[in-house]
Amino acid sequence: MKQRTLVGRQVSAIGLGAMPLSMNNDKQIPSFEDAVGTVHAALDAGVTIVDTADIYAPTWNEMGHNERIVAEALRTWDGDAASIFVATKGGITRSEGEVWGRDGSEAYLRQAVERSLEILGVDQIDLYQYHRPDRSRVYGDSMKALASLREDGLVRAVGISNASVEEIEIALDVLGEGNLASVQNEFSPKHPGSIDELRFCEEHGIAFLPWSPLGGTGGGGRSVGARFSTFREVGEVHAVSPQQVVLAWELALGPHVIPIPGARRAASILDSVKAADLELGSVEIAGLSESVGIFD
Repeated sequence: MKQRTLVGRQVSAIGLGAMPLSMNNDKQIPSFEDAVGTVHAALDAGVTIVDTADIYAPTWNEMGHNERIVAEALRTWDGDAASIFVATKGGITRSEGEVWGRDGSEAYLRQAVERSLEILGVDQIDLYQYHRPDRSRVYGDSMKALASLREDGLVRAVGISNASVEEIEIALDVLGEGNLASVQNEFSPKHPGSIDELRFCEEHGIAFLPWSPLGGTGGGGRSVGARFSTFREVGEVHAVSPQQVVLAWELALGPHVIPIPGARRAASILDSVKAADLELGSVEIAGLSESVGIFD
């Protein structure tokens, strides 16, 4: 598995987005044992970064479900669990009746971090990401809250998710240049709108982690070759799946890009990891970008 840099550590160029193991648009949740097995398959294939979040759960009263899967997978894996980089997120609330909200206050984020630490069974979270902006609060205040969590040693590094260029700039202003580890935004052929954030991150040495890099859990990933024929055609030339072409293209957009495709079956992540070794030509990369409306 080829490597990329995240928080000063070498991690696999392709990560595992663990969300589909606990919630997905198909509403098909694997058993806990099968979910752990999928994580094991990813780790055995060389994946060393796993992304989760406190709200990833089948129901509102099972908050932490996904983090428990990740924790159990690491506990029972026969490899070196210390080599695995775990990223989690907080800031979205979920309460009785499936009422969703957001809370970017320091009190809530600290409580969420402490809960995640307990579930993951660690003393420090490798990367803690602010999940979605709480529009009732000043964004910079939430960044100050994250900074305090890092200063107190509860988290090793801070990231943000679903952020605009302006919000990334605010995070940099509060945290200081070099102290914002990552930005995790939706990015795929279906959703290329975060290209500005992707490019901004490269300019500032920030890792960019595309979520739903294949197009989502409700069939978007499965149908990417049908919806975007250029990716299918390039895949046919290389005798690989269109999904591998999508991920290889994203990797080619910058050395700071670390896609985290979701998977609820071992076969899915095993196909995805092969993208790290797929070398696309410059003409292919440009053609793929242009096919989804991205131009230099």
